[in-house]
Amino acid sequence: MLHLRLITPPPPPDRTDAVVDLIEGTVGTTHLAVLPGAARNPSGDVVMCDVAREAGDELIGGLRGLGIDESGSIAVETIDLSLSRRAEEAADDAPGEGADAVLWEQLADATHEESTLSVTYVAFITLATMIAACGVVLDNAILIVGAMAVGPEFGPLAGFCTALVRRAPRLALRSLIALLVGFAAAMVVTVGFSYFMDAMGLFTHDALKSERPNTNFIYRPDWFSFVVAVLAGAAGTLSLTSAKSGALVGVAISVTTVPAAANAAVAFSYDEYKQAWGSTEQLLLNLLGIILAGTLTLLAQKFFWAVQRERTAKTSRP
Repeated sequence: MLHLRLITPPPPPDRTDAVVDLIEGTVGTTHLAVLPGAARNPSGDVVMCDVAREAGDELIGGLRGLGIDESGSIAVETIDLSLSRRAEEAADDAPGEGADAVLWEQLADATHEESTLSVTYVAFITLATMIAACGVVLDNAILIVGAMAVGPEFGPLAGFCTALVRRAPRLALRSLIALLVGFAAAMVVTVGFSYFMDAMGLFTHDALKSERPNTNFIYRPDWFSFVVAVLAGAAGTLSLTSAKSGALVGVAISVTTVPAAANAAVAFSYDEYKQAWGSTEQLLLNLLGIILAGTLTLLAQKFFWAVQRERTAKTSRP
């Protein structure tokens, strides 16, 4: 269930009645409460209700159509526990399953935040790349897995997929800039880090050129790299849309974007251009696979949910 808290502006025009009518006319809503004149900034009425997740996107879209997001406020929270028979009945009445529903506004907001090129984002991706650099030189798979988990690159990738499906050029550009600038900054810093570690005697050219059985896959891309990236992209997108964030950790350690960028940077610092190019190919294959899978997954969810709603509407007609 979702909890909505709305602020409707005072008249003229009076939108509270329209909001209440919309909520009452949406299948899957319950626990409606209206507090006239309770809001102060902005001033207006406070309207609260609970709605089944599978009906949330329709209701939020209707509220935005009334202009509540511009003149008032729409706040949405996930209810972890609701002990109410009315809530159970509302969830049963709503079409489909809550786990299958996509809250597009919530997804767009989450990916917008994750796709912002901030100091924190650049710091995380840079630190992850330097950890991965230590892993490739030491041929340490544990460090590689740790670097994958630290890397924040799935946020901009999900943002780019969402922007393609929703035809949002600003979000697409924001996500693309975060990806390109983030990886470029991380790789440049990692090149300098590699020079420093070499000067300290901790990185060696021989270690990079050795067989490295645990990590040589990073600069030897093949079709399995692309297949795994596609599977991880689909799983990560489903994790975001179904609010099951725990699966994102598994997605993060399934793809070799950050390790590939790290290996390319270290190889470049030692003039190992063949290995650097192989790592770059690995990076590009992973990015392409994730974007392709994420976009197709969102399109499939959008299509199947539309079919589900249409079937429900037909069965509910007299």
